[in-house]
Amino acid sequence: MPTLHWIGKDKVINHHMDVPFKVLEHSYGFDNGTQTEQETNSGNKIIHGDNLEALKALLPEYEGKVKCIYIDPPYNTGNESWVYNDNVNDPKIKKWLGQVVGKEAEDLTRHDKWLCMMYPRLKLLHKLLADDGAIFML
Repeated sequence: MPTLHWIGKDKVINHHMDVPFKVLEHSYGFDNGTQTEQETNSGNKIIHGDNLEALKALLPEYEGKVKCIYIDPPYNTGNESWVYNDNVNDPKIKKWLGQVVGKEAEDLTRHDKWLCMMYPRLKLLHKLLADDGAIFML
């Protein structure tokens, strides 16, 4: 079976297991378009924060239960002037790569960086997915 290899893969292949669990705490909701501090029990969640940590925080409640996942990951075009910088050179990504991949990260191509960033997120998304679920990537 063909496999995809890139620089840093060996460092990120199990990184999703090293991401600490964080508890999601209710802080606000919306009732008929009005923000409220009361829980609305709508079943919806707005999570502010790092998406890797957010995915891990969803596992206790949703592991194996999500039927459809639709993600629009950064395209890795090298464009820094779009809605978000998808040149994978954001200081947070550089810091993370340095911590997780180590010195080897300094020699990564843009595509290696992108794969290192996406792999742990895809692993967590897969854990959230139901047996009959599907992941769609734009």
